[in-house]
Amino acid sequence: MSERGASRSRSAAGAQDAASPAAKRARRAQAPRASNSAITSNSAITSSKASTRQRTAISADRSGPRAKARSREAGAAVDQVDTGYLQTLLGYNARRTALLIIETFLQRMAPYGLRPVEFSVMSVIHHNPGVTSRQLCAVLNLLPPNLVGLVQAFEARGLIERRPHPHDGRAFGLHPTPEGVALMQAAERTATELEIDRSPRLSPAERRQLLALLQKVYL
Repeated sequence: MSERGASRSRSAAGAQDAASPAAKRARRAQAPRASNSAITSNSAITSSKASTRQRTAISADRSGPRAKARSREAGAAVDQVDTGYLQTLLGYNARRTALLIIETFLQRMAPYGLRPVEFSVMSVIHHNPGVTSRQLCAVLNLLPPNLVGLVQAFEARGLIERRPHPHDGRAFGLHPTPEGVALMQAAERTATELEIDRSPRLSPAERRQLLALLQKVYL
């Protein structure tokens, strides 16, 4: 072999020796990346499985008994309101009946200028000429200051007049005037008619029985 050929051979061998450590370093550098990729892949698989288990658990929780109970508590719709318990209460039934009657009462008593309490006071005076203010307050459960204003208003309208009491010099009896009598005769007819109109499913006997039962409560 010539000297030139030997020189080329030594150069090639030196290049291989020089390249060998570099290749080793490159392979060592690539090895961690490959390992990291494997770890990342395993982590992704583990995370995916965990996510799947979580979704399955949530789905089961949403369709389970507890979820159904929560749905009934939070989002259930009421198609028909149950007032069964209230209907067992005397006060509730009396109040509902009174509201039904009073609505029509106010409309039909407007021409007479009488509201419920005014109608009651005038009716007692109409059927009890000479009744005192004290007696009115007791029988109708009124406060004396409230009655004073009503009596003054009736006097101003010419519906009643005060006369000295025959037995109590300090008291006055309240008497309806002819105008007051005429007014109450018409107003009471209207009141009777409107109550019959607002309770058409009651027979006359049932109406009398209902009134008697209610009076057993408050009389």
